[in-house]
Amino acid sequence: MSIVRTKDLLANFNLKLVAGEDGIHREIITSDLSRPGIEMTGYFRFYPKERLQLIGKTEMAYFLELTESQQRDRMEQLCTDITPGIVISRGMEIPQTMIDAANNGGVPILHSPRKTTRVISRLTNYLESKFAPFTAIHGVLVDINGVGVLITGQSGVGKSETALELVKRGHRLVADDSVEIRQEDYDTLIGNSPALIEHLLEIRGLGIINVMTLFGAGSIRNYKKISLIVNLENWDEKKQYDRLGLDEDTMKIMDVHLPKVTIPVRPGRNLAVIIEVAAMNFRLKNMGINTAQEFSERLTTMIDHEKNEEE
Repeated sequence: MSIVRTKDLLANFNLKLVAGEDGIHREIITSDLSRPGIEMTGYFRFYPKERLQLIGKTEMAYFLELTESQQRDRMEQLCTDITPGIVISRGMEIPQTMIDAANNGGVPILHSPRKTTRVISRLTNYLESKFAPFTAIHGVLVDINGVGVLITGQSGVGKSETALELVKRGHRLVADDSVEIRQEDYDTLIGNSPALIEHLLEIRGLGIINVMTLFGAGSIRNYKKISLIVNLENWDEKKQYDRLGLDEDTMKIMDVHLPKVTIPVRPGRNLAVIIEVAAMNFRLKNMGINTAQEFSERLTTMIDHEKNEEE
C-alpha cells in the first residue's frame, strides 16, 4: 500500500495551500473523508481526527455565525496533531480565525475552487486507489478488444511469445513477467506493470524489446481492469480437457473470483488466436450468449425428441 501525504494532494489536484505549511508532510492513513458538521456545534466526542476534513458551504455558514471565541475553540479542537489537513471547497473566503489556528497547529488548509461533492468524489477515488489492497503475480496482462486478459503459466511455457503475437495482431500490452494488481473495489482488479519493466517484453533467444518503440504508442496500455485469466500449461496426454466449454473454472486473486480457462500447449497450436477467441467468447457470455450452453440444450432437445419417436 502506498504512503500518501498531504503534499501529494497539492501535486495531484487543483488545490492551493493557504495555511499550516509545516504539516504538508503529514501522512493520510484512510480514504474516508469527514465533514465536521456536528463538530462545529462543539461536540467532539466521536471526532475522526485522523481523516482529511472537508468544510463545505453548510459547515462554513454555521461557523461564521459563531462568536469569535467559539470559532477559536472549534478550530483548536479540529486542528489535532494527527489531522492530515482541512480542505475548503467552492473557493470560499477563509476566515482569519481558521488560518491562525491552522498555522498554530501545523494543520494544512487546502483551498479548492470546486464544488463540495466534486471535491469529495475526486479525493475519495484518489485515496481509495492509493490504499487499495495490492499483490503481484507472475504472468502477462494484455488488452484484447477491451477485455483485460491475464495470461499465467509456468516459466518458459510461451506467455511472452503469445503476448508478442497478440500485439502484432493489434492488441495492447499492459505488463510482462510481473503484473502488479490492486483491488479498487470489492469486485474490481486493476493490473499494471512495475515501472522498471514498463512497455518491455522478454523473448527468450531475442532478449528484451521495447514494445512501444517497435509497434507504436497504440500497442501499449499503462493499466487495465482484469476480466479473464488464461492459464497455459504443457499438454498432458493423461488429462481430460474440457471440449465443450461447459465447465466454468475460477481463480481467486485477493477477494475477487475471476473466470479462468486452461489452454494446453503443444506444437501446432496458435495460442494467440485461441486466446483472442477466448476473450471474444467471454464478451459474448457477458452479453448473454453462451454457445456451449446453447449446444447442450440443442443436444438434449434432440435426444428427447428421438426418445419420443421410439416410444
